[in-house]
Amino acid sequence: MNKNILVAPLNWGLGHATRCIPIIKELENQGFNPIIASDGVSLDLLKKEFPHLKTLELPSYQIEYAKKGENFKWKLIKNSPKTINAILSEKKLVKELIKEHEITGIISDNRLGVRSKKVPSVFITHQLTVLSGKTTWISSKLHQFFISKFNECWVPDAEDKPNLTGKLGHLKDSDLEVKYIGVLSRLEKKELPIKYDLMVILSGPEPQRTFLEEKLIEELKNYDEKVVFIKGKIEPEQKKEEIDNVTFYNFMQTEELEKTFNESNFVLCRSGYTTVMDLAKLEKKAFFIPTPGQFEQEFLAKKYKREGILPMAKQDDFKITDLDAIWLYQGLPKFNSNVDWKKLFLLFESE
Repeated sequence: MNKNILVAPLNWGLGHATRCIPIIKELENQGFNPIIASDGVSLDLLKKEFPHLKTLELPSYQIEYAKKGENFKWKLIKNSPKTINAILSEKKLVKELIKEHEITGIISDNRLGVRSKKVPSVFITHQLTVLSGKTTWISSKLHQFFISKFNECWVPDAEDKPNLTGKLGHLKDSDLEVKYIGVLSRLEKKELPIKYDLMVILSGPEPQRTFLEEKLIEELKNYDEKVVFIKGKIEPEQKKEEIDNVTFYNFMQTEELEKTFNESNFVLCRSGYTTVMDLAKLEKKAFFIPTPGQFEQEFLAKKYKREGILPMAKQDDFKITDLDAIWLYQGLPKFNSNVDWKKLFLLFESE
């Protein structure tokens, strides 16, 4: 009988869910039976990707973005009692799910309460260091404490240089059981004719996703080349709309998204880490607009700009003419993304 593995991504934007797609596919390839657990748009997306798999709903962390970037951290702190309650609730729920669904392993992408002492539990993160301004030391130590409760921590990056995360995913000294699993992307590079000059792809919690959508729609009125604009809104049905030189979609599933990436000259997007991995895998040039106040995205965007890899601009400052800078940057380094899944999944083979 196939072993049931619970795969539980955090519902914070779509990145955690989308980078679990190749993991879920490989679990099936290796003879396991994945059971998906999440909430909100992340759960909706994975239901669309894997309609044949069992899905379970977990308590929402109720993560909200502030309207102003400088208030981002304080908004998270204000909502932290709700988040803590959700973590405690999901921890209790996981005990029941293990019994009810005969779960023999857990893969949690940043869901702190989805773990068990009774079955092997893995935590996936690219942030061993959690940037939070003056409180970075505290937030990092707290995060590392929670990670230590899991059997293993999988970091989707290269262990040595060059790598994508820098100090985010690499600690100088740590007792954590960390495994670097390489760049993780659901997409593959393909040689296709270029159909679009620019691909815009949005993601992330509200209200910042909408703020950027509105700003970019206004800016694109001054852009003459062909554009495909994916809003990152997971809805029951896909919607397509063509206005002048811009083709709008509310969302795309993996196969169509992969095709569109490969048909596009370059990309305008957030600097979320899952998007970074997709761009590296596809060897695409890009321009980043980090989510205001989100330390991780701002760190990555500034790091790549400083290293001459990819350009970036703050959301309030961005002008469509800024895209001219893309060709002055070298682009993300090419990585070997061959993951030894069989070796990784050995953790779940023990009785």
